[in-house]
Amino acid sequence: MSEIRRRDILGAAGAFSILDSSTAFGSQANSAVSFGIIGTGGRGTYVGGHMAKDPNARITAICDLYPDRIDQAKTKIPGADKARTFRNYHDLLNQPDIDAVLITTPVYLHPEHFEAATLAKKHIYCEKPAGADVAGVKRLAAAGRKADPSKTIQFGFQQRFSPEYLRALDILRTGKIGEMKLMMSYWVLGGTPPQGAFKSPYPTEDQKIRHWGSWMETSGGVIVEQDCHGVDVLNFFVNGHPIKAVGTGGLRYPIVYGDHDSDHHDIQYTYPGNVEGWLISIKHTAGYRDVREQFYGSKGILETARTYYKWHGPTQTSPLVNADDLRDRSLIERGDSKREITIDAVAAFFQSIVDHKPYNLSQAAADATFTSLLGRMAYQTKREVTWEELLRTA
Repeated sequence: MSEIRRRDILGAAGAFSILDSSTAFGSQANSAVSFGIIGTGGRGTYVGGHMAKDPNARITAICDLYPDRIDQAKTKIPGADKARTFRNYHDLLNQPDIDAVLITTPVYLHPEHFEAATLAKKHIYCEKPAGADVAGVKRLAAAGRKADPSKTIQFGFQQRFSPEYLRALDILRTGKIGEMKLMMSYWVLGGTPPQGAFKSPYPTEDQKIRHWGSWMETSGGVIVEQDCHGVDVLNFFVNGHPIKAVGTGGLRYPIVYGDHDSDHHDIQYTYPGNVEGWLISIKHTAGYRDVREQFYGSKGILETARTYYKWHGPTQTSPLVNADDLRDRSLIERGDSKREITIDAVAAFFQSIVDHKPYNLSQAAADATFTSLLGRMAYQTKREVTWEELLRTA
């Protein structure tokens, strides 16, 4: 990626130190896990803000290539005004007191920064997805397999830590909705199509970094950067990844900046056991938004979202005038989220460190990203694509 300055981009790191067990919990200050942030843009500031509020955590370092991003973090993240600041993540990772990093850099840099953090033997919370292309995801997965098994490695797939998603998963796995053969993921977002020319306020050499989300090369496109959340839930609930995909996608409206090739796509994934998983993604739907998943079984269905879960069962006859609308009358159980589920994910990360109960989700994150890339390859080639064919492309 010659036009992008890969090696001097976004130096950052964070730190936490776990004290010896005999002294670690002598006080609240001493027991807190210190952390730092790699990349303090919008997502770094948001997730880092939740981390700074976690009772098991303490922010000690922030880093970004751009001073304005560092200033933003210092202003918006509680306690960050007193944190050390850095411009080069290699320097930080080489320091022995740096034990944890939050990686929230542009997607195409996730493999590079993740690999460096594993080599430095850090606990890692990396934003999704695992990379922007097959080669990058393979690099991240390989680094994850070699990571220190005593370190917690987590990704920004928050649904895996939501109590509501976990309750729905338990309902599924205990057979309460019967045999499940069909899953749906909806990513229908609001907003109107952008119009007119876009003029970046940044120098030309910085634009693909500053506006990384607008380019396929740096973000992977909408299906990778955004929809990986939905397909990760499908993978999570079926406990595997698809073996093939077919689908369509394209642009309904012209883009004004970047090179995205789809603002809508419908992908049909086939999983082992002939289970189907559908991804329906649409942008520019004005004021309408519908982001959720559904799991259809022989005895009922489950519906999950970031704010609730629902369990529906069979009804023999409709008590409604409109016999097509049985949604509420078939409801067996519902649970509403008590808080933004990113907080649940952050809490799990730090609790696993405090409890010395590490886990490594790098392969799951890689599989979710590969699943998105499989769908992208399917709509781009307009034919069925297998998992093995995708992996052979890099």
